[in-house]
Amino acid sequence: MPTLARRLVAELLGTALLLAAVVGSGIMAQKLAGGNVALALLCNTIPTGAILAVLILVFGPVSGAHFNPAVSLAFSIRSELRWPMAVAYIAAQIVGAVAGVWIAHLMFELPVLQLSMTQRSGAGQWLAEAVATFGLLLTIFGCAARTPGAIPYAVGLYITSAYWFTASTSFANPAVTIARSLSDTFAGIAASGVTAFIVAQSVGMLAAVAIAGWLWRERKPT
Repeated sequence: MPTLARRLVAELLGTALLLAAVVGSGIMAQKLAGGNVALALLCNTIPTGAILAVLILVFGPVSGAHFNPAVSLAFSIRSELRWPMAVAYIAAQIVGAVAGVWIAHLMFELPVLQLSMTQRSGAGQWLAEAVATFGLLLTIFGCAARTPGAIPYAVGLYITSAYWFTASTSFANPAVTIARSLSDTFAGIAASGVTAFIVAQSVGMLAAVAIAGWLWRERKPT
């Protein structure tokens, strides 16, 4: 079993690299897409899905590769992660997420400290975040129950898809949401929209925990 320090560093590094990819690819996409928003979104989507698969493969054996407070809370609710560990994971994830945004800014020679002006709000956006998070957690729980080796690829593919079928482009992650409010770039979200997104993500997470416990509950032979 990896030490607590190794697990927390894995969560911090993994979340930082995830946000560097999300924000960095968004900046690059906006630079190269020539104002074509659909093309920019596609160029933001592919690196995000790809890096998720890589990061879960790399850090999964160390920390479980949560990179997401909703995932850590879900595992605690299912009694698969101790609550003090979940709190430590979430702190590492948020610190890592903010660091990843700042790294992306530095790579593209932008001001490190920013606040996003991109408004993302409304019932459709909030429903989209609940759906995105619900689907993400079901993907993780479903694969963990039957084919755990498929989790990295399934999560990467799910997020790639959810970027396009959800109105919010599938943040599905409170740490990501907080960090993206600190980037006034293609991937940003204004601070005024953060709380509602996190509430919606929490609702989706709780719904996924409830239904996953029923769908994949081990049954004793009768």
